Amino acid sequence: MKKLKKAVSVDELLKKKFIEIPLTGRLRELIGRPEANGTWFLKGKSGHGKTTFMLQLIKELTKYGKVIYNSLEEGARKSMQDAFVELNLDKATRNKIKLLHREPIDEMRIRLQKSRGIRFVVIDSIQYAFMTLQEYKDMQAENPNIVFIINSHVDGKNAVGALAKRIEYDADIKLDVEGFKAFSRSRASRGTITKPYTIWEKGAQKYWDDLKL
Repeated sequence: MKKLKKAVSVDELLKKKFIEIPLTGRLRELIGRPEANGTWFLKGKSGHGKTTFMLQLIKELTKYGKVIYNSLEEGARKSMQDAFVELNLDKATRNKIKLLHREPIDEMRIRLQKSRGIRFVVIDSIQYAFMTLQEYKDMQAENPNIVFIINSHVDGKNAVGALAKRIEYDADIKLDVEGFKAFSRSRASRGTITKPYTIWEKGAQKYWDDLKL
């Protein structure tokens, strides 16, 4: 007979200490104070500011640990170089971000087993990961103290592919990018009304003003 996992009492749950990411400013208003593990899921159409937002996000996250950015789709190309320059990543920040050029997921899992101090892993985009849901869950289990940030394409407003949809369903933080704004559905907010995050002021104003016409 399979041995059951130990049940957690209410007292044990209430006494347990969780490590949080003490986000501040606009990202705190968007996300809250999330737990320092689990999955964040980001989706949106191309050309709406997703990559810029992702880099703004990981620049902030370098305050709390090292970041691996696996660029499965774009790779280490000039467009990515331009984005890093545009975000004005200083030397201290750059040293905490390692960009992977389309590294297969099985190789990245080996890298994570050998690396120390990695707190955040970006997979961009999940449609290029070519992995199963079980492989994703295994990767999570292997790295219980890492936040996985998943970038996804959309068809309309829905994530593309069965894997992306299931990961989004299970994600602790769900982020939608549209018209140079990011919107959050976050467990870390605990019912608090979150405030949209403006990625690019001029672009956002034009997009949302045009929608009103």
